[in-house]
Amino acid sequence: MNIKHTSLQTSLFPPSAPPALWLLLDPDTQPPEELARIATESEAGGAKVMLIGGSFIANDGFDQAVKAVKLKVGTPVVLFPGNARQLSRYADGILFTSLLSGRNPQFLIGEQVQAAPIIKRLGLAALPTAYLLIESGAVTSAEFISNTKPIPRHKPMLAAAHAMAAELLGMQAVYLEAGSGAELPVPEEMIRAVVQNISLPVIVGGGIATPEAAQKAASAGARAIVVGTAVERNGAGIIEEIVESLIRL
Repeated sequence: MNIKHTSLQTSLFPPSAPPALWLLLDPDTQPPEELARIATESEAGGAKVMLIGGSFIANDGFDQAVKAVKLKVGTPVVLFPGNARQLSRYADGILFTSLLSGRNPQFLIGEQVQAAPIIKRLGLAALPTAYLLIESGAVTSAEFISNTKPIPRHKPMLAAAHAMAAELLGMQAVYLEAGSGAELPVPEEMIRAVVQNISLPVIVGGGIATPEAAQKAASAGARAIVVGTAVERNGAGIIEEIVESLIRL
């Protein structure tokens, strides 16, 4: 899929389309060929976007992982980098995130400045995205690595205020993240508060392990539901179950 810079938002969030399921693939947990197999099965089950990235990646096979997945699927392959080193010319685009919920300048703007020249050189379509960490009942990798505090889960308007700031800054999407393997997903009331106060598409991930959890997030207004750990634990069959639950909304 060849996505132009001006159409990445439309490609990921087609007008009038129902909430979509996105798969998050972590190159640090599986070899490239296994990631490609999971992506293929998940695409067959109804996953609409393949996100690739992680808070902490110890191996040096990121580029090969993206290439392996891209060769096997027709859905958009989009980078979801934890830092400026997680870039690849094989991707269709990138969520160009800024960790607005934190106050650590490295993840507010530092990593972005390092990544920007490479992204431009590779010609990657970029979607400016506000990344908001939400309290999930446990310390997640994203929280630990970024050295930032998540937004308290019982403060929905605090999350909404960050999302409003993102919109005023010109960002094109908001990602509410409970964290990989989170004990608790993002609360419905928080998703709803964010959706009601901005016109940007809202992505929700972390702790979504069942069709019921995905359905609740979608019912609250999320345009994209991201799963990763659930597939690692239960196999790609969970994708089809979640997609079917979203269709029933």
